[in-house]
Amino acid sequence: MTKTIQCDIVSAHEEIFSGEASMVFASGIAGELGITPRHAPLITQLKAGPVRVQQPNGEEEFFFVSGGILEVQPHMVTVLTDTAMRGEDLDEASAKHAKAEAERQLADRSGEKDIAEAQAELSQAVAQLAALEHLRKKLKR
Repeated sequence: MTKTIQCDIVSAHEEIFSGEASMVFASGIAGELGITPRHAPLITQLKAGPVRVQQPNGEEEFFFVSGGILEVQPHMVTVLTDTAMRGEDLDEASAKHAKAEAERQLADRSGEKDIAEAQAELSQAVAQLAALEHLRKKLKR
């Protein structure tokens, strides 16, 4: 029986990760997903948040995605997203600044499109901060 699954995480600009995994965890719109080798085919939308790739040696790699699509085939998992970054590349100060700026824009703007943009930016910043907190807890163990 196959003990690994190929995992590719691809942003609009580059391939962020490509390798074998024993399990992949992601936040779908209906909840947390855990994908193992030989998983049933699946396509779902992802929420902004963490994607964790558990490698065959037990170590985990941590990524942040801005949402996107998760496609699962029995021997392959593909994450397609506009923006993805490795956990170690997340910047808490930048995320806090983006959150404060989005909150300010929400308070100042009145146009429907402006409000939607500010809400999306706020959602991204909050998701990045939550992902950083999750990573911090993981590193403390």
